[in-house]
Amino acid sequence: MSLRLYLLRHGETAWSLSGQHTGRADISLTRNGESEARQLGERIRPISFARVFCSPLIRAIQTCELAGLSKSMLIDYDMAEWDNGDYEGKTHAEIFALCPNWNIFRDGCPNGEMPSDMETRADRLVARFSELDGNVAIVAHGHLGRVLAARWLGLAVQYAKCLLLNTASVSILSFDREHGTPRSIMLWNSTPQNSLPIASLKESKSLSEMKWHAIERWENEGGRQEDEATDVSTTVLPSIPGLTRAL
Repeated sequence: MSLRLYLLRHGETAWSLSGQHTGRADISLTRNGESEARQLGERIRPISFARVFCSPLIRAIQTCELAGLSKSMLIDYDMAEWDNGDYEGKTHAEIFALCPNWNIFRDGCPNGEMPSDMETRADRLVARFSELDGNVAIVAHGHLGRVLAARWLGLAVQYAKCLLLNTASVSILSFDREHGTPRSIMLWNSTPQNSLPIASLKESKSLSEMKWHAIERWENEGGRQEDEATDVSTTVLPSIPGLTRAL
């Protein structure tokens, strides 16, 4: 059997709108975030999920409920967002004033979680999810989801910087043990604004068009191809093994 892990980021909150780092602060969705969650539910309605896992934080739980997934929801504490410690509630500008060139995926958060902590947590999730089959939904957060995807591909946490996630987005991580297919990413950061039909992915086998969609989008956001010695901050999607094969 094969696994398709639908990674669903929660809807908009006041802090995601203002650009404040939101970790363990238990902030509810905005009205627009609630609308995003309902729209997310409509997009995934054709999919039958064998299991649904959700972060314990209220913004993820509300998203799960409004998307119509709460009936079979299981709370998983490893899916909570990155603990921002002293940087909780601060914007990038405020953090850069304290620590120029700060990068959460490289530097972590004082009195919060470090990249090694997130790697350990994400690896526990990868190990558990890799034993499952069928369609599985996980409702979680931006930074946690990005780290999970990097570790799903066997990449260092720093590579998560290259994997952007919008609110109420749909991504699909896949794994086919029976045919020896490596863990891969089938779809990334799909929103109503940039989406391919989710239902069409249920039985699809060739998704090369998604690869070029992802490359084009990344280049439009400033990504560029470099040689193999390039620092992760300039690495583009085509250089990531699982994405190269699966998108």
